[in-house]
Amino acid sequence: MDGKTNVRLLIQDNISHKKNHVDAFMPKFLLLMASMSVLTTVGIVLTLFFDAYKFFQKVPFSEVFSTSLAPLSANPSFGILPLINGTIFTSLIAMLVAVPVGLAAAIYLSQFASAGKRRVLKPILEILAGVPTIVYGFFAYSFVTPLLMHLIPSLGAKNVISPGIVMGIMIIPMVASLSEDAMNAVPNAMREGALGLGSTRFEVATKVVVPAAVSGIVSSFVLAISRAIGETMIVAIASGSNKNFSFDITQSMQTMTSYIVEFTSGDAGAGTTGYYSLYAVGLLLFIFTLLMNLVAQYISKKYREVY
Repeated sequence: MDGKTNVRLLIQDNISHKKNHVDAFMPKFLLLMASMSVLTTVGIVLTLFFDAYKFFQKVPFSEVFSTSLAPLSANPSFGILPLINGTIFTSLIAMLVAVPVGLAAAIYLSQFASAGKRRVLKPILEILAGVPTIVYGFFAYSFVTPLLMHLIPSLGAKNVISPGIVMGIMIIPMVASLSEDAMNAVPNAMREGALGLGSTRFEVATKVVVPAAVSGIVSSFVLAISRAIGETMIVAIASGSNKNFSFDITQSMQTMTSYIVEFTSGDAGAGTTGYYSLYAVGLLLFIFTLLMNLVAQYISKKYREVY
């Protein structure tokens, strides 16, 4: 009998004859912990679905997908297009800020920064991710908006530009960190080969590393926009609650999340149509973010390079 067989017999003997209660208990405990997030997600979806269904029973789809939103008026209307409009504008402005800055930061950290500089700069950059969003909201309202008013005289005290810019600042660490991880996964042999052929370091970064890491980079963009769509406090403080359907980004607009915040503060009585509209907007928001995450996973799997 060889050594491997002896070891296997020894393992089987230990498993079959020794009663280890920890090994018997821990897998069940860990499975329970892993199931909690899944069960919580299922509970959230069911709650949103059933209460949103009550809303759609009372309000026809033609009204839901209209531009008239006045839930607290004598003749209430529940068109959600103004909310979708505000959400899209703030998210796009955020991505216009976050994508170039975050990608440039990732390229610098991955390709140009020394190990010492990376150890200092990356933690500082990631501190932005730990700042509470309500702080960002006050920063947008009390600093960025007055600053922009000097550049854009017609800018309202509540507007879309200011929270969009600050949301972009907030998600820069997400774009930079995930993009840098994707770039670092590119084999050094590809960099060295390009350098050996006479490419400059910038050409290696933009023509070799970034294309090779494009799946991770695009996934970071999609996850960041998903984060921007779900942001609440910044838009609630700095964007205002104008429910008019408009394309004027210098004026106030209400996003889906700020609508939920406004109504959950007590404006809508339980059991009313306005109350159930919260769940309809919440369900739509859930679908938006879910689609963004699915797109990110699809892009990551489809364009991922295996080295």
